[in-house]
Amino acid sequence: MLAALAMAATFPSLPLASAAAGASFFRERVEPLLQKRCYECHSHGGKIKGGLVLDSRAGWQAGGDSGPAVVPGSLEKSRLIEAVRYLNPDLEMPPKAKLPDGEVAVFEEWVRLGTPDPREAKTVEKAGVDLEQGRRHWAYQPVRDASPPAVQDEDWPLNEVDAFILAKQEANGLKPGPEADPHVWLRRVTLDLTGLPPTEAEIVEFVADHSPKAHERVVDRLLSSIAYGERWARHWLDLVGYAEQIGTEGKVFAEHAWRYRDYLVESFHHDKPFDRFIREQLAGDLLPAASPRERRENLIATGFILLGDVDINAIDKLKMEHDFVDSQVSKVGTAFLGMTLGCVRCHDHKFDAIGQQDYYALAGMFRSTRTTFKTPHGIWSNIHRVPLPELEEDRRIGAAHEEKLAAWRQQKQNLETELNATENKELREKLKPAITQLELRIAHGEYFHPGKPQAIAVQDGAKPTDMRVTIRGNPYALGDAVPRGLVRVAMWGPQPEIPAGQSGRLQLAEWIADSRNPLTARVAVNRVWQKLFGEGLVRSVDYFGTRGDTPSHPELLDHLAHRFMQEGWSQKKLIRTLALSRAYRLSSEDAAAEPENKLLTRMNRQRLDAESIRDAMLVASGRLAAPSGGPGLPLEFPENISGLPITAKSNHPQFSIRTERVSQNHERTLYLPVVRTGTQPGSARLRDVFDFPQPAQFTSKRSETTVPTQSLYLLNADLIRERGEDLAKSLLSVKEDDTVRLARLWLRVLSRPITAAEREDALSFLQASRAAGETRAWTELARALFGTNEFLLRF
Repeated sequence: MLAALAMAATFPSLPLASAAAGASFFRERVEPLLQKRCYECHSHGGKIKGGLVLDSRAGWQAGGDSGPAVVPGSLEKSRLIEAVRYLNPDLEMPPKAKLPDGEVAVFEEWVRLGTPDPREAKTVEKAGVDLEQGRRHWAYQPVRDASPPAVQDEDWPLNEVDAFILAKQEANGLKPGPEADPHVWLRRVTLDLTGLPPTEAEIVEFVADHSPKAHERVVDRLLSSIAYGERWARHWLDLVGYAEQIGTEGKVFAEHAWRYRDYLVESFHHDKPFDRFIREQLAGDLLPAASPRERRENLIATGFILLGDVDINAIDKLKMEHDFVDSQVSKVGTAFLGMTLGCVRCHDHKFDAIGQQDYYALAGMFRSTRTTFKTPHGIWSNIHRVPLPELEEDRRIGAAHEEKLAAWRQQKQNLETELNATENKELREKLKPAITQLELRIAHGEYFHPGKPQAIAVQDGAKPTDMRVTIRGNPYALGDAVPRGLVRVAMWGPQPEIPAGQSGRLQLAEWIADSRNPLTARVAVNRVWQKLFGEGLVRSVDYFGTRGDTPSHPELLDHLAHRFMQEGWSQKKLIRTLALSRAYRLSSEDAAAEPENKLLTRMNRQRLDAESIRDAMLVASGRLAAPSGGPGLPLEFPENISGLPITAKSNHPQFSIRTERVSQNHERTLYLPVVRTGTQPGSARLRDVFDFPQPAQFTSKRSETTVPTQSLYLLNADLIRERGEDLAKSLLSVKEDDTVRLARLWLRVLSRPITAAEREDALSFLQASRAAGETRAWTELARALFGTNEFLLRF
């Protein structure tokens, strides 16, 4: 009887008696045939060929790679019938031999009856997810505070980090290599902490400081600088999928994205506790705020959830929304937990104890969150934004903008009056384009009104609810609903209660930021270690699962993670400890005894990332501008926007950069626009050459390729020539001997003194090049240094 009721609900056109008969026909005739002939290749217990499963009603409803397998009531449209009839040589099932006519007739009758199928959806939890076994993996064990071990060479360690490093080396019969030259250490620590090289003055000051506190003074100065916040904000943006373009279809601008980038700069600059940082980004809209400014900050932080790739002009909005949820679940897993969760959308994790129940428990939270909305522009959608509490500076900027708009409107009115009052054809031809230009300027000014601050941010949906499993990721083939909750393998207690009307994001944030979470602090500490030492203590920095790398120094990792939490989740304190260790001072000279350097007998060399290459040239040439912030895309120029003014039939306005701000030539690369399609604009094109991550990806360790286009870029790019010329003019602006200028050039570009041999070669080069002019000669020398490995590498 229950099966008949289920059938009647599934096929409401069937009367109860017919539904009961259909259920009986399926159980007695169809299901045994499916088990005998089809399940070997098309079931969860066997293979899943062509993406088709037939051991559940949802399976044939979803179909396989070629579409739905059965269309109830239609023999002609059902691919299953076409296959078993052997009418199409390219679609014959079973592939080995045609079914007897009687069995084919059973399938045909089933389809004629409307494909009655009383089976329930497959449950999401299968025997493959063994939580007890999964929790034995090292990453899911509680963080323990390991004490620094005893070492034989007690004079070598400068702090407890060194004790762990040295003890492991001594146990393996190794010794640490020599320390790096002071100039090398200063360049290393300055680049690592700020993304910039040391200035000439900073080098001179450090070399002259012979006190025991010299290294500490450098590290403290760097940590207190805004450049530190800028550097580490860019690291985090790699995990976010940040760009100032929404999606990859069309060039739709994300005009408020910059607020999130600037939020990151301020957060790292002011050493916001990492647990607070987590809560703000996942649930800032749900946190209390003591002031309008704090409320703004909390809302802007939730841009973390939204700033990623989304197909906003997709016709299928349901698929778009599910894909966006998938990217959010994946991002949270990668950024905070070192988990790969994206694959669990369609099946339990192949290697880790993470089931579809865990994926959809998280996905339901983001499905219950407002993330996109439909615009009035055709099929276009956009990502969610919220109004921000208005501050006095907003009102001031808004009032100034209104004055500008009023002046343009008055000019337009005056020109229209003049046009209507004259018959002079020549004058009319001059007035019409002037009026058109003012109309565009007014439409642009109204669209980008700055006095109404908004942020890309989230809110809980009107009716938060649990999410149903999508069979093979198909949002139209649904399985069981999964209660919203947390990833069980990393839990230490029961699932949290989610109050009615809430998405669950707040509970997720509290769980991730809890000191009992075995992953959060370990993942965060390991990422910081990787940025400073070139490789993580766990080398698979974004994946702590069973197929990832195991820690080279597990006790050290736990010691740092525990200390990180005990010291208020302060990243600056963590970095200070690492940067002042003896291990961080080691030379990067190769050591044959340990080629992979897992025991850290030397420092790992790293190539500068794209941003540091460009920014280092700006520092060397003396042209780096003061920190700016604000929008990266130059949307203030009307010629960069198409689709204005808005009409009832307008497409979504889009950008195309025709005019750039002059100031952007000298701003830090962090503040330049990031786009998702085509080449990066302006001087930011260097990012495309030197392994800038694709903005749709979430990664904390960039690739390092060596390809001919990089050498060609360094030889021919206008950017290199311009910075070389700036540097040459700066050196020549002071009356000095060539040997003094060369000494300054080497300090500016390579952060070290010039050698006697290099000085001799450089003087010869200058003498041979002066026929083209003094500035040209020094420009070419500077360009040559910009292309050296010593400039491009951090030793």
